[in-house]
Parts: sequence; C-alpha cells; structure tokens
Amino acid sequence: MTTAQPTSPAAGMRLRELVFGAACAAAVRAAAQLRLADALQDAPTSTEELAAALNTEVRPLRRLLRTLSCYDIFAETGNDRWTHTEMSRLLREDTPNSLRYISLWCTEPWTWQVWPRLDEAVRSGRKVFPDVFGKEFFDYLHDGAGASAEVFNKAMTQSSKQSAEDFAAYVDLTGVSSVVDIGGGQGHVIASLLERDPKLRGTLLDLPKVVANADPRLRPGGPLADRAQLLPGDCREDVPVRADLYIIKNILEWDDESTRLTLRNVIAAASPGARVIVIENLVDDSPSMRFTTAMDLLLLLNVGGAKHSKESLVQAMTAAGLELGDIQPINAYLHAFEASVPV
Repeated sequence: MTTAQPTSPAAGMRLRELVFGAACAAAVRAAAQLRLADALQDAPTSTEELAAALNTEVRPLRRLLRTLSCYDIFAETGNDRWTHTEMSRLLREDTPNSLRYISLWCTEPWTWQVWPRLDEAVRSGRKVFPDVFGKEFFDYLHDGAGASAEVFNKAMTQSSKQSAEDFAAYVDLTGVSSVVDIGGGQGHVIASLLERDPKLRGTLLDLPKVVANADPRLRPGGPLADRAQLLPGDCREDVPVRADLYIIKNILEWDDESTRLTLRNVIAAASPGARVIVIENLVDDSPSMRFTTAMDLLLLLNVGGAKHSKESLVQAMTAAGLELGDIQPINAYLHAFEASVPV
C-alpha cells in the first residue's frame, strides 16, 4: 500500500491558480477586445474615467482590472487609479512588438471548444478539430470564420514581422546572392533580408492565395519588387527554385510526412553546398517552454501536428540527407538549425 506524501499549502494554492488559468486568458482577451490598454494613457487613470472612455460599467471593469493586476498586467496606484505595466503596454495597438492580436488569436472562441477534449487527443494521438466543427481547421478558418480568420492573419503578420527582423539581424549573408523562403507566408523575412542587402535577390514560395497577399514591398510597384520573385506552389510537391540559401521557418510541424517531403524537395532543388536554415520553436532546451509546449498541444488539437524537440528536428534533417551545422537561438522563442546540402 502506497502512503500519500504530504503536500505544501503553496503547492495547493499554485494548482488552484493553474486550474483557473482560463480566467486569466479570458481576462486578457477581454482587455484586448475592449482596447483597455489603448484607453489607458501614460498618466494614472481612474476606473470611472476608463469606464466612460470604453462605455462599460464601472464595477465589472474594476473587477477585470483587479484580476489582470494579479498577473502584472496593469497596476493599481491607489485611490482606484490604474497605470500601465510592461505587459499591459504590449496589449496596446501602437506599441512596438504589440501582442494584442496574438492575445486575441490564442483565445479565439474555437479554442474554448477544443481544449476540453485534450484527453481524447492524448488517447488517440489524433486531432479533434474536425470532430468538433465538421471540417479541417484551415477550411473552417477560411470558409466559415471570417472574424477569426482576420484575427489570425493580423496575428501571424504581427508575429512574422517581429521574428523577421530578429532573423535578419542574426543571419550571415556572406557569399549569398540568392535566397528563397519556403512556405514564407507574406514574405516578411525575404523583405527584411532584401532591405538589409541591396545586392540580394529573393524568392517567396507559398500557396497561391498566400503569395497573392504578399508584403506590398515585394509586389509589383513595391520598392523591392525588382529583386523579388513571388512563386505560388506547395513545398510538399515541389521546390522549383535554386538558391544559395533556403529558409524553412515554422512549417515543419504539421506531420512527419510533410516534413520529409519538404526537406527532400529542397535537397532535390538545391546545388551541392547550398545552405539550409530551419527555424523552429522548440519544446525543450528553450527559455520559452511554457509557451512552446502550449502551442504544441494546440497543434495536436487543431491540425494533428507537433512542435519539435532539438533531437527530433536534428533527426529529421539528417535523415533527409542534410549536413547539420550550428544550432543557435535567434530570440527567446526561436532556434536556427544551420545545415548544408552535401557536396
């Protein structure tokens, strides 16, 4: 018979806080929806003043602010007045590196319907989104969830711009005259690199609908258009472009077969010695593990995918035939896996 081990009051309180985590997420979403951070300017502001600006009731707004302040999102200065914290400023639309749309995206209505079925996904190893909504995740997003699709696009744009700048500062372009971003979305990485090096030429490869909405800097008439190629296609079917450097960012996470096909097609297209940089969030060996492991579980629920560990990504790249080089952090969330096509 196993004897139960004693637990501390602190452990009990922490677990209680965690199981009420949905309340914190909902409070952040409410603040983002209300544009509470935008209404609060630089000077301490009373709850009544904020309620008048936002057209809300005073007492429930005070309750929302009190909850958020427990997580260092807004702070009370006394006399029922509130001021910004570092995190609350990130909910402002005009803040550099704003997380307003990311906060909305991660708490969209559909998320509250799939999270409670995580146990089913763990038992089966399968996504649950089609069972809940009757269609695949991206079909739902683009066919029946207009507002959610708009939030998704803005969140991905916001996130891509930030990571593109970090990657452009990180990457060494010595000896590189041409670069292609595989599944590069709107092309923020390509645009950032072309702005950094006026001699560089770049290609954005992604699905036709995605490429059609590329960064305006890359489209005809844009300041970078003469050095940019917008190439519609599916990297799982073909990578019909040769370049000195191939970038594969946050797309090797849907399923193992897609990963194998993408890496195989890059190697088939590239010249011997070409560089390949894979950029991913990791679920291990990372200061952002609470964030990345949460994304990993959400991927399981909605598309059946998975975030990589360092080991699993190394295995996938070497199994495809790439010669692995350095592995370096780009920022707190992303790692770059440097590799080359065998000579």
